[in-house]
Amino acid sequence: MVKTYTHEFNTPLYKGSVTLKTGLFINGEWVDPVDGGDLIDVFDPASRCGTASGKVITTIPGGGQQDVDNAVKAAKKAFKTSWGLKVPGSQRGRILSKFADLLENYADELAALMSLDVGKPFSSTKEFEVSTAVNVVRYFGGWADKVHGKTIETNDKKFAYTRHEPFGVVGEIIPWNSPLISAVGKIAPAIATGNTVILKPSEITPLTTLFIADLFNDAGFPPGVLNLVNGYGHTVGSALSLHPNVDKISFTGSIITGRNILKASAESNLKSVTLELGGKSPTIVFDDAVLDQAIKWAAHGIFYNMGQVCIAGSRIYVQEGIYDKFLEGFTAFTEELTSATGQPFEAGTRHGPQVSKGQFDRVMGYISSGKSEGAKVQIGGESFGQEGYFIKPTVFVDVKPSMKIMQEEIFGPVCAVVKFKTEEEVTEWANDTTFGLAANILTENSARAIRMANALEAGVIYVNNATAGDINVPFGGYKQSGIGREMGEEALHAYTQVKAVHLNIGQVL
Repeated sequence: MVKTYTHEFNTPLYKGSVTLKTGLFINGEWVDPVDGGDLIDVFDPASRCGTASGKVITTIPGGGQQDVDNAVKAAKKAFKTSWGLKVPGSQRGRILSKFADLLENYADELAALMSLDVGKPFSSTKEFEVSTAVNVVRYFGGWADKVHGKTIETNDKKFAYTRHEPFGVVGEIIPWNSPLISAVGKIAPAIATGNTVILKPSEITPLTTLFIADLFNDAGFPPGVLNLVNGYGHTVGSALSLHPNVDKISFTGSIITGRNILKASAESNLKSVTLELGGKSPTIVFDDAVLDQAIKWAAHGIFYNMGQVCIAGSRIYVQEGIYDKFLEGFTAFTEELTSATGQPFEAGTRHGPQVSKGQFDRVMGYISSGKSEGAKVQIGGESFGQEGYFIKPTVFVDVKPSMKIMQEEIFGPVCAVVKFKTEEEVTEWANDTTFGLAANILTENSARAIRMANALEAGVIYVNNATAGDINVPFGGYKQSGIGREMGEEALHAYTQVKAVHLNIGQVL
């Protein structure tokens, strides 16, 4: 019998109770795993004490191969009988719009669950995360009846045209750092274009995704259009990637897992794959940048969400003319942020914990590596307090390009500040990475900004800002940062395949 979980919030910023079901959501119904499933503890990252893993919020069941198979059958049936091209785009758009309204109605509950589950400050989850998720769904709902092919001139005896058609059944695997935006950012374009979906949330932060599953029915999606299967990557994720009746996989996460998904595609049915695999983004600050704004943008670029952002600007290159002043101001800003470290539901908290013990240990390991390889800690470099997975915002200087902290994605509040001389020099350094997701340029020289934007090997370039994307602009990476694009009109192309039709209107053999 599917269990429910209720959490009572009695905090300075939010008071109330939130109830959600903790099973699997397949064919419009909550079900238990067929074979009993894994039991997965969900921890409160702000409650760790000593070396323990922290307080267990609740326990959820994880599915297996048979559960994935049941979800695929439900999705395939829905695609053929009650969704896909049988439902006009205008109707799909209306249902997505209703779904967006429901997300907005439950903004407080969603924000509270995310802060509890992920450890993000409540003010951030409500003001940015939930509102962005609502806007994403509305945006793609508006696209649902505007996915057009085109006519193509060939000769006077033929009429040729193209159709953009859905793949069918789509498996979507999301990360733990922004569970709500990640979920709807994949669901909305897939559904808008007529696909049906099986969603695997992260086993670390599943609560917001579990909560929105009930809204699928409330919004009016037919059974089987949206399905949710909890579980681990090596069980549910692997089963989705290898399933012969899953037509597409969209994954956000690590390079290692992305490679495994590509292998699974090759070994099964050559399913289409979209991958977003993280980055090691440079932030480049030129002498002519507005100093106080450059400091704030650089800090936002690395410390937002405690550094747990795929586009985090962890390599900060500062031109020699303002290096000393920048470092002084950046250190002061980091010290101020450290003083605003606290519990997610406390007023004034701007910096929360890492999401889990594993992530905490990983980040602390990189800090130890930086120290042992000879980098100097300018500020931070240690954990914070005795409770929760808190790590002080950390700035390294005197680094070398070969150091692990300069080459590998840390995914935590850790950066290095490096002095450079010329545009050519910093371009070479910035591109010296296997990643290519994003880059930040801070300069008042528009010609230089355009030159740098063209020269940097990254899929997203931010000029005089950092991490400030828009839902109607495509997002994705170069090199090992991924394949394909999310957001914007480009996301629609990721969930459709083009059919060319040649109609004979006069040719005779």
